[in-house]
Amino acid sequence: METFSNVISTIDGWLWGPWLLVLLFGTHLFLTVRTGFIQRKIGLGIKLSVTKDPDGVGDVSQFGALTTALASTIGTGNIIGVGTAIALGGPGAVLWMWLTGIFGISTKYAESLLAVKYRVKDENGMMLGGAMFALERGLKMKWLGVLFAIFAALAAFGIGDGVQSNAVANLMSETFSIPHWVTGIVLAVLVGIVLIGGIRWISRVCEALVPFMAILYVIGCLIILIINRAYLGQTVQVILGAAFSPKAVGGGFVASSLMSAARYGIARGLFSNESGMGSAPIVAAAAQTRNPVRQALVSSTGTFWDTVVVCLMTGLVVVSSVIANGKIEALNDGGKLTHAAFGQIPVLGTIVLTFGLFTFALSTILGWSYYGEKGAEYLFGPKSNIPYRVIYVLFTFLGTTLTIGVVWDLADALNALMTIPNLIAILLLSPEIARLTKYYVYENRIDEADNTPIPLRTDV
Repeated sequence: METFSNVISTIDGWLWGPWLLVLLFGTHLFLTVRTGFIQRKIGLGIKLSVTKDPDGVGDVSQFGALTTALASTIGTGNIIGVGTAIALGGPGAVLWMWLTGIFGISTKYAESLLAVKYRVKDENGMMLGGAMFALERGLKMKWLGVLFAIFAALAAFGIGDGVQSNAVANLMSETFSIPHWVTGIVLAVLVGIVLIGGIRWISRVCEALVPFMAILYVIGCLIILIINRAYLGQTVQVILGAAFSPKAVGGGFVASSLMSAARYGIARGLFSNESGMGSAPIVAAAAQTRNPVRQALVSSTGTFWDTVVVCLMTGLVVVSSVIANGKIEALNDGGKLTHAAFGQIPVLGTIVLTFGLFTFALSTILGWSYYGEKGAEYLFGPKSNIPYRVIYVLFTFLGTTLTIGVVWDLADALNALMTIPNLIAILLLSPEIARLTKYYVYENRIDEADNTPIPLRTDV
């Protein structure tokens, strides 16, 4: 296990080297310009996300697709991931994470647009879409679509399943002394029940769970920020200073280089909002929408809520707590760091964090099960759905027994491998993204229907 851990850590370090950070962040910037700063339309995206589209074609509502995507993104990345970024990259990682969210809105918009434009129907009339179909139908590069599908099917076991169940098991053990295997069984049973109903059941559970759990978590963050209000000015200064300075910033934090702050901030930002990874577009393709741009705008709000709002609040909570409370040290364990920060709220703080993490993780496991399943279906056809779900539920239990360092490194590596083919599709198809954006958004045709027939997939 130690040898395996070292190998994964080495691969992870290479994949997340400067080249991928530049490619990812550069793509965010490029698409921001290419789409005419689509971030300006975030208000329209929010409006569309709560508006029913009776003329749309798809399997689930636009809001259902958004909440399923949010269920997959608002998870341990917002809680443990932020704490881990700060512990390993210093407080400056918070700024890089936030900037990844701001500019990543354009990338989430672009990849979701392509997913809807190039989607197909399976033999049962259900929608299939994502980077694999954009690569196959838009660029005639099916071999690269196959690679993306393989990475997606495997990545679901890491970022979507093992990391989530592992984080919940650790917190339940530390807080309530509940054995890891008990937490694993409970999670596996809950996940198995929901997966019986496929995407429609997943969507319904996420529609009910996501708004409630997000509001409760944000209230907990606001309470802590009120408690630490005298230190918020210093908190912002420390985050801004550490983002660009290789010097120690004091206040319990260790010195961190610019590269380290950027590396962990951007990597954890991607882990949290998944902009550029190509995961959320898979469920965007199932949305009931009259044209690709409407759902793209709705999907882009996921990055806004996930990183620009929730991750930023978590970052402010953790950094201000380290500065305000001498008992909280800048630990190397992101989970313990976040747990200590929420511990400032007497009695309820730990309960809010535990409930938030449990529900966030459960919803992420459900959302990612769909992503991985569609990756497997692209490779093997609908007959693979049931076997994949069974293995996925089994891995939900096994994830609670793994070493957290190995889980995070493996998840990071698989994230990177998914990201590369997805970014290739986005960049090479950017002229089409710009054309559709101009037509629907800037020429005010957002309510116009796209009557292009959706083809039936026949190659599997």
